[in-house]
Amino acid sequence: MQFDIPSGKIESTFRGGKRMSKEILISTTENIPGRSYEVIGEVFGVTTQSKNMFSNFGASMKNIVGGEIKAYTRMLHESREKAIERLKQEAIDVDADAVVMMRFDSGSIGGDMQSVVAYGTAVKFTD
Repeated sequence: MQFDIPSGKIESTFRGGKRMSKEILISTTENIPGRSYEVIGEVFGVTTQSKNMFSNFGASMKNIVGGEIKAYTRMLHESREKAIERLKQEAIDVDADAVVMMRFDSGSIGGDMQSVVAYGTAVKFTD
């Protein structure tokens, strides 16, 4: 499975302060059909977020009556997007063309913070 973040290109600063953008392909599979590559190494994108006390109060009420906690669902969705954006930036920083075997991991820190990690293997195309 391959997908792209809506923002598409990521800007990166190279020597001399010149701003450049580069497309980074993200794949959840190990192989990219029709492409050969060499492995550069692991790359990560991490974010930790928390909700304000009003959202926490709303979540407490939903816990009593049941139902989806939309503020937390939005927070997790935004966290995943931010983690992928940071993963792409780290891939650019190591001069990768793509990230294969991308995965997510998440967990709570304390009672009101959520950490999301996107990780994978940075690769450079050889063809």
